[in-house]
Amino acid sequence: MKSSERSFARRIDLTSLQLFVAVCELGSIGRAAEREFIAASAVSKRLSDLETAVDTALLYRHSRGVTLTPAGESLLHHARTVLFGLERMQGELSEYAEGVRGHVRMHANISAIVQFLPEDLGAFARAHSQVKIDLQEHLSSDVLHAVQEGAADLGICNTGGPAAADLQSRPYRTDRLVLVVPAAHALSAQAAINFEEVLDWDIVGLHANSSISLAMRAAAAAAGRPLRQRIQVTGLDAMCRMIDNGLGVGLLPDRAFALMHGVGRLQAIPLTDAWAQRELRVVARDFEALPVTARLLVEHLIHPSPGTFTPA
Repeated sequence: MKSSERSFARRIDLTSLQLFVAVCELGSIGRAAEREFIAASAVSKRLSDLETAVDTALLYRHSRGVTLTPAGESLLHHARTVLFGLERMQGELSEYAEGVRGHVRMHANISAIVQFLPEDLGAFARAHSQVKIDLQEHLSSDVLHAVQEGAADLGICNTGGPAAADLQSRPYRTDRLVLVVPAAHALSAQAAINFEEVLDWDIVGLHANSSISLAMRAAAAAAGRPLRQRIQVTGLDAMCRMIDNGLGVGLLPDRAFALMHGVGRLQAIPLTDAWAQRELRVVARDFEALPVTARLLVEHLIHPSPGTFTPA
């Protein structure tokens, strides 16, 4: 290592990198200080020292918080890589410690969280009480991005598209989309339906970039028809309530609908389209490089124990 490189490494400390990442994730020095249990003035001082060490501005500071400069964007990527490497080192060393301790950061989409993860994570927590799991719900595209950037150790989502190209993945579960309509709806008597027939009706959907919304838009475009998605909500229960009150029809995963007990008088109709059969996958940057606690969780998720729900 050249002397200039050694000098640079000595000017950068890990605590400042961790605080920098926290500020970037929260968009605010104050909120980062609260999360990390440190005074805001101390965080600000460390960020200033970090900018001095790299000899360039990393953040634009304004009244509503902070945003990244181009140099800050680059440092954020490298900082996450460094911190990820340290977690990998800790994970490998932890194998020599007595018992399994640690935590796993996981991001998952709403389909996985509603349908499968409560039972799977509950069983894992009972078997490994010393392991803490930090779970956040995000759109599939955001789950993939978080894993790529090192903001999450594991992700569970639909992996279609180029965003997953640099990630490793393993199969988790499958589900099938169904059309949900009010019990008195004109379509309620049908045993199955093609999505093109649904395009005649107003649709209640999830986020514009959710995997279900993207699939519906692609199917509508392939049929040369407009998608009448009048209402967008953030949760499956809210979607069911909207449908029950006559504001449209909607697509839900089959098991998620089965779990929506008591949310109106609704009917589920299987979709016949091939894309309605979906696969959820566990994703990571490198499964072999994960800390031992994360590897334990992966094995638990992809090889469910007897008695854990497995779809037919």
